[in-house]
Amino acid sequence: MDARPTPVADDEIDLRQLGGALLRRWPWIVGGGALGILAAAGVTAISKPVWEGEFQILLAQKESYGGGLSSLAAANPMLAQLAGLGGAAGGGSELETEVKILESPLVLRPVFDLVKTSKAQAGEPTGKLTFPKWVKDNLKVKLEKGTSVLNISYQDTERPLVLPVLQRISLAYQDYSGRDRRKSIQNGLTYAREQVSRYRQQAAASSRARDTYAVRYGISSQGGSIASTGIDVSKLLSSTAKGGNQVPAVNISGGGSNASSSLNAQGDPLGQLAAINQELIRRQQQFTNRDPSIKALQRERDAMRRYIESTAGGNLALPGQQPLSKDQAQEVLVRYQELERIAKRDNATLDSLENTLLSLQLEQARATQPWELISTPSVLERPVSPKPARNLALGLLAGLVLGSGGALVADRRSGQVFALDELRQLLPYPLLATLEPAEPQAWPATLALLAQGPLAGAVQVALVPAGAPAEASDVTQLLQSALQAADHAAQVLLTSDLAAAARCNAQLLLAAPGAASRHALAQLQQNLQLQGRPVAGLLLISNAA
Repeated sequence: MDARPTPVADDEIDLRQLGGALLRRWPWIVGGGALGILAAAGVTAISKPVWEGEFQILLAQKESYGGGLSSLAAANPMLAQLAGLGGAAGGGSELETEVKILESPLVLRPVFDLVKTSKAQAGEPTGKLTFPKWVKDNLKVKLEKGTSVLNISYQDTERPLVLPVLQRISLAYQDYSGRDRRKSIQNGLTYAREQVSRYRQQAAASSRARDTYAVRYGISSQGGSIASTGIDVSKLLSSTAKGGNQVPAVNISGGGSNASSSLNAQGDPLGQLAAINQELIRRQQQFTNRDPSIKALQRERDAMRRYIESTAGGNLALPGQQPLSKDQAQEVLVRYQELERIAKRDNATLDSLENTLLSLQLEQARATQPWELISTPSVLERPVSPKPARNLALGLLAGLVLGSGGALVADRRSGQVFALDELRQLLPYPLLATLEPAEPQAWPATLALLAQGPLAGAVQVALVPAGAPAEASDVTQLLQSALQAADHAAQVLLTSDLAAAARCNAQLLLAAPGAASRHALAQLQQNLQLQGRPVAGLLLISNAA
């Protein structure tokens, strides 16, 4: 006798049982597939055809259309920073950013408004049509991997609307391609005009302040550096010097031609002082210090020194004013140099800004090429949706899946026990023999062995069917014949009455997969326990329907 079977774990899946359930409930699968095909055909029939158009565009790097601006930005970094003239760095991340911008309302809002207006005029509901939904469902913007080529496709149920929308999108993209350049140039022009106007006033004011100061103190500049005022020092020395002493004009008798020309030199006070010193040294070698000519030269030397100190080396001319001290003269000269530097700086800045303004105006007038269209917008000859073959295949697949699920659920809810493991678990008795319906010729030999073995000596045997096996009567007759071979009085009683079965010498259970429900088997097991009589074992018809 076989041992009691080990219960099958609940989380394990028996593929044979699963396949058997699907085969038993095949009408569900067939019905599900048919319904799936019908549903797909219906959806295909009522769906509007979806038309698609496409074009390709080459995204150019910003430097390629902003060469003039790049040179301006390099020459004027401060202006580029303030006016936004600098070009962005290229690369994959920039292209991906451009793609996102091209999908944004910044570029496509006018196109969306056109589509919405056209659909509203055609009588279609547009209340739920939003820009994000329109971009997600109708527009596809995809960048070719490793390139700067952008593929744009647009889908719509209205074929006449596809081509105009694609053309508007291409125009919007080409307009956007020059938008940064125009914006940068306009910002630069605005900033440059403001700065030119400002520095014109500032340069005029600083030049006026420098010139006024120069006239006030008699300062002149030649060749970019401060030069002598051109005053005849010999005449100045004839006037009243500081301290009220009269300084006579130079009149050295007996002097050579060199001394006379040096003393009469104009425009170089330091040179004249050097000439006086040279003449004084020469005369001191010939005359004593009491000589009138030496005294005159000494007075001229002292007066020249005072003049140089009060005019900062002859660079200042103070007609009609009191001479300045040495410190005052130096302060006047330093102040003039500062005013000169400010005036030169402002004028240089003004020249640079005017040149930049002219360059920006030329750049604005220069024509540029927008992003290049690789392929013009066109509409496909056939609609891309619906696709009948694909829809029917998907409908069939979905129907088969749903039908299979329904078959498994129906098989489970029927309550019938088809699994041998579950059947033996519900009827935990020794398995005496297994009869194969496909081999009925082997049954007599099997039942004869059963009559000679576990049922030997039993005159009355109760055969209790678990459910209603179709072969129960055949099994009863064959078993009775096997028992009568040993005892002619032997009888086999086929009954579901456990009270009648209890009066027999032995009782045998007859079961077959699918012949009884779980509830019926559980009730039979409970009644056998109440009966209290032993069960000889289980006779199983293995694959009964």
